[in-house]
Amino acid sequence: MKKQVTLLGATGSIGQSSLDVLQRHADQFSVFAVSAHSQWAKLLEICERFNPQYAVVADSVFDEARPAFADRVPKTTLLSGAKALVDMASHSEVDVVVAAIVGGAGLPSSYAAAKNGKRILLANKESLVMSGALFMQAAKESGAEVLPVDSEHNAIFQSLPDRWRATPQEGVSKIWLTGSGGPFRAYEGDWSTITPQQAVAHPNWSMGAKISVDSATMMNKGLEFLEACHLFNVGAEFIEVLVHPESVIHSMAAYVDGSVIAQMGNPDMRTPIAHCLAWPDRIDAGVAPLNLADIAQLNFEKPNYDRFPCLQVAIEAAKQGGSYGIWINAANEIAVASFLNGEIRFDQIAGVVQSAFAQGSSVMPESIEQVLAIDEQARAWADSAIGAL
Repeated sequence: MKKQVTLLGATGSIGQSSLDVLQRHADQFSVFAVSAHSQWAKLLEICERFNPQYAVVADSVFDEARPAFADRVPKTTLLSGAKALVDMASHSEVDVVVAAIVGGAGLPSSYAAAKNGKRILLANKESLVMSGALFMQAAKESGAEVLPVDSEHNAIFQSLPDRWRATPQEGVSKIWLTGSGGPFRAYEGDWSTITPQQAVAHPNWSMGAKISVDSATMMNKGLEFLEACHLFNVGAEFIEVLVHPESVIHSMAAYVDGSVIAQMGNPDMRTPIAHCLAWPDRIDAGVAPLNLADIAQLNFEKPNYDRFPCLQVAIEAAKQGGSYGIWINAANEIAVASFLNGEIRFDQIAGVVQSAFAQGSSVMPESIEQVLAIDEQARAWADSAIGAL
């Protein structure tokens, strides 16, 4: 029997890479449902290729999209809205959920998959940043498998011992979380004049605009730090960030006997996607083999927190716990969107995030509803703070 896959965020970079891997292994996987926000024409093309049973778009474009879907893919039922995303993530016929919706908007559907025992290919790091303990507890109770698609977390997952989840930290002394440093690792220009075009021009990875800006501020690495604490059940002191410009070593685990085990590969998201789809087996991802002779050398350096204050505040949020992660994540999403829309400068993003941190609390939310309420409050605060700049 083919495994049925729901792909949330099908039109984004992770979604497109996932579809490539799924198409290579159509004998093992079938696309059950796909979603997009507003890019319904692109989603329609995906439906023509993969013939899913369901497709989900935003309420705002449903009426516009419906006639084209009815005409060109009549066997695909078009749905809309947040509830439809939750329904597709928790559907009884679905085995695997690729959670690739960007930002806090992806939490309700990925949490639904966790509550309903799915294999979750987690690319939506905000799910754990916002609700880490609640999310992982729901997965534990339902028997869901939470497998990380982020290249760094997938590398850690591959580098840790198989028994890690039963006995965390056994034999391991440290997790090294690597990051490229983005386009401004060695930038010497005026940070106040950085344009969105400059910020999204990542030197190694092809990603969407929001995550590319996060990489440029290194907030992405900060969010990954928070995610790693929950995903691997460790404290912030157990993880260290290491800048690695080549993006060849995706992360490492250091062992008490002096060994360091790293996962290496070309910077291509199809590798971690294929790994999670087939785990514990391996399948072809369509990725070119790594040629170390061509690379010639690998470089490493400590992160510069003066240059990347977003990374520092995210690490502090991981140490404090509570609602700090919710606040900084929400503020960052609003600030990045404002920057991309030309409303604030690049160098103002960090200030908004730092100010949001001061609004947080060490009190842990007790439910997803509380998490979403705090998130809504933080977004309103960020809108107001940006309006006052």
